Amino acid sequence: MRKERAFLVGLDYRTRKRSPSAGLTSGAQAARDTATTAKSRPVSDPQFSAEESLAELRDLATSAGAEIAGEILQRRDRPDPATLIGRGKLEEIAGAAASVSADLLLFDHDLTASQQRNIENVVHARVIDRTQLILDIFATHARTREGQLQVELAQLDYLLPRLPGRGAEMSQLGGGIGTRGPGETQLETDRRKIFRRIRHVKEQIENVRRIRAQQRQRRESVPFATVALVGYTNAGKSTLFNALTNATVLESPRMFATLDPTLRSVTLPSKRKILLSDTVGFIRNLPHALVSSFRATLEEVQRAALILHVSDASSPLSAEQDAQVDRVLTELEAGQKPALHIKNKVDLLPSKQRDSLRDDARTVHVSAAKGIGLTTLLDRIDQMLRKFQSPWRENSNNGFRTDAHDRPDICWRILPKAEN
Repeated sequence: MRKERAFLVGLDYRTRKRSPSAGLTSGAQAARDTATTAKSRPVSDPQFSAEESLAELRDLATSAGAEIAGEILQRRDRPDPATLIGRGKLEEIAGAAASVSADLLLFDHDLTASQQRNIENVVHARVIDRTQLILDIFATHARTREGQLQVELAQLDYLLPRLPGRGAEMSQLGGGIGTRGPGETQLETDRRKIFRRIRHVKEQIENVRRIRAQQRQRRESVPFATVALVGYTNAGKSTLFNALTNATVLESPRMFATLDPTLRSVTLPSKRKILLSDTVGFIRNLPHALVSSFRATLEEVQRAALILHVSDASSPLSAEQDAQVDRVLTELEAGQKPALHIKNKVDLLPSKQRDSLRDDARTVHVSAAKGIGLTTLLDRIDQMLRKFQSPWRENSNNGFRTDAHDRPDICWRILPKAEN
């Protein structure tokens, strides 16, 4: 099957430094320059550069199955309301895309429905924004019924406001990136059918949440703490999960290879057993519709006793990626949970840099692929659970208690008075 040829469009809207104004004192000019800089890139808000963001879009496009035909990066003071990039630049991009026989344009920015239409009218090719591309990748990777429902809801929520005046046009697009629904289906484009489908999917997802709640309640009746792996996409969570559990969860260099949560039992050095959860990877500007739709899945993170934040230590963007993960955890109301930071892929670092690494109370350096540091990691998980969990756990539904500090392998039943 022929791969679609994609032309990438990156954008940089950082405010340019204004020229000095006549009549301003040096102090006033410095204050204005400081305000301008803060507006474009807050110190407390680490960002990807436009070049780094475009590189990530390239990885996303490849994960979606596209062949990169070309790319361009435009810098502007502000977005153009009609076309995002301005008519002149748009005509230039249209010519460049046509010269390399591009099937679609991928924008590293969200587009309004009118902007998308206006751009398509000039370039005469399909136009997809970053959010639509991510949703498409999720759709192709969703394997379970639960995952497919959650992706479909996010896609329908995204598509609905973009349908007016485009229903017939979209129904004739055929297959391809941006038109695929979960399970190799075609996305619905009829507005009335979409409303009905959204209601049905929401009902099905609510059923999933109820089933998950029941499963969680059964798990919580046994004194096993749940520990959740989180991290930026491609940080190596699934590789680490497999290394710790001897499981065979899919490991892939493609983004968002893991969508459906997986739980496995792990025995810690103290002989205490925990349940380890592998979850979907996060990414910069993760579409809000996906966060909302995957809330049933991400509840595993919210309910975890300990979060293991996995980072790619070999990535030059590690700090920025960590900041994005922290943002999503805050959105999930899990930002204040006990967490252990795991710097993965240390085997990819230069030997001198690797030798200088030092673990501390909240950070462990590992290589899941090479098995480096895993014993230390398990010890640290054990220590943190002892610190943050009460030594006595009791479940009101069945009366089980366990001494989690001293004898995690022993559990006994406290009989109600009526049974004594």
